[in-house]
Amino acid sequence: MNLLKSAAAVSAMTMLSRITGLIRETITARLLGAGAESDAFFIAFRIPNLLRRLFAEGAFSQAFIPILSQTNATQGKSAAVDLARRVSSLLFIVLLLIVVAGVLGGSWVVMGMASGLAQGSEQFELTVLLTQWMFPYILLISMVALASGLLNTFRSFALPAFAPVLLNISFIAGALLLAPYFDQAVKAFAVAVMVGGVLQVAVLWYGLARTDCLINPFAGFGAIKAAWGDEQVRRVLKNMVPATLAVSVAQISLIINTNIASHLEQGSVSWISYGDRLMEFPTALLGVALGTVLLPSLSAAATRSHEEYSRLMDWGLRLTVVLVLPAAVGMGLFSDALVALLFHYGRFDANDVAMTSQAVIAYSLGLAGLVLVKILAPGFYAKQDIRTPVKIGIVVVLATQLMNLFTVPWLGHAGLPLSISAGAVLNATVLYWGLRKRGLYTPSSGWGLYLIKVSVAATAMGFALWLMNQQFDWLSMASTPLVRVAAVLGVIGVCGVLYFAVLAALGLNPKRLIRKPAV
Repeated sequence: MNLLKSAAAVSAMTMLSRITGLIRETITARLLGAGAESDAFFIAFRIPNLLRRLFAEGAFSQAFIPILSQTNATQGKSAAVDLARRVSSLLFIVLLLIVVAGVLGGSWVVMGMASGLAQGSEQFELTVLLTQWMFPYILLISMVALASGLLNTFRSFALPAFAPVLLNISFIAGALLLAPYFDQAVKAFAVAVMVGGVLQVAVLWYGLARTDCLINPFAGFGAIKAAWGDEQVRRVLKNMVPATLAVSVAQISLIINTNIASHLEQGSVSWISYGDRLMEFPTALLGVALGTVLLPSLSAAATRSHEEYSRLMDWGLRLTVVLVLPAAVGMGLFSDALVALLFHYGRFDANDVAMTSQAVIAYSLGLAGLVLVKILAPGFYAKQDIRTPVKIGIVVVLATQLMNLFTVPWLGHAGLPLSISAGAVLNATVLYWGLRKRGLYTPSSGWGLYLIKVSVAATAMGFALWLMNQQFDWLSMASTPLVRVAAVLGVIGVCGVLYFAVLAALGLNPKRLIRKPAV
């Protein structure tokens, strides 16, 4: 299998997803700004959005794919599809019950998510309504995750990576076409979320049919009983619970932080959410794309040889470092321009730009950790080692929340993403040393010199970026948005060329960096 080609396909689809996602957030900022209405939406969407990250990009994949890959390798495709069918039947009924409970107990969900909202207030009631409308998205996105795992196992990566684009397109269309028909535009967004979920399920089920992997989760209670008695299904479910904590530490902290933010200045939830969306762009392009492609390969290599496993992991880490470091520098030094470019329209004013920029800077400090976790955690799950990441995850969650005790009084809303960043760096560091200590990963030679060269190139790029950023007043360019777009893209282009030029001058050939590992 050509890992680079697969990673590029996933990255291309993920880039399209993140680009449409940024367009979606731009429209959201323009129509809602950062206030009570936008806070209500972001709080209501936090639970289904969290489940999207956990299932589609995290815990479910880590628990399901290694066992599915093992079944496919030892028993064949038919057995793997049967396993997916049994898992889907059980998962469907469990999630259906969760959805019913969430809809009926919407007010309790909101109180748990955002205790800072005054019960009975207009904002609280709006948040409850939006939560009830969007809660069924959990069921839809879980079926999407299962179908994606099955397709990825059979080396079909592009369609699962494309599916999130449909949610963004639905969101954009809903905001532009449905919003005028509602008394509050945010209600149109909630409808669009559900339509997008249905579209994702339909497209992926079409993909399953094309690859002769079609499964039916509505198989009845007899099939559910049989699934519960299946040893492999129970292994998936057993691994899934701790994997949720281990892989998604940052997301769990984000939920807790939402509650804390609801007690801060109005708009805090929105500022953090907009910053999170911007941070997701490089995180998804690098971490999710490489993690998605590496996990099936690592799972297969783990059964063959330690050397092959280490080469795959080493390649993923080197490629991640050379791409994530300039991204982190760029986000931190260019945050005001990026936020202004994406969100400074309509009801999103200059103060919102400044507050969101603070969140982006805080996130940039931990971008490397957030991405590397998505590469390092699959290293354990490929070996079906669950306990180690769980222990690390528990420590990181506790450390992150302890840090909030100091960062929030000091920095307000920006203290929340700063704690997440510090927790992500801690998580990645301990995961790395865990792989080393257990002998699961042996780094190749030359890492020290490699890091020095990448750091020199990133520093040169950062200095040039800082100089160019001083030449523009990004807020005053709101009246000429196309000029602002051209200026931002021009600065990014110059910095990108400079970064890779310095790398080449130092002897790091881009072709060598992305070359697939020898097996």
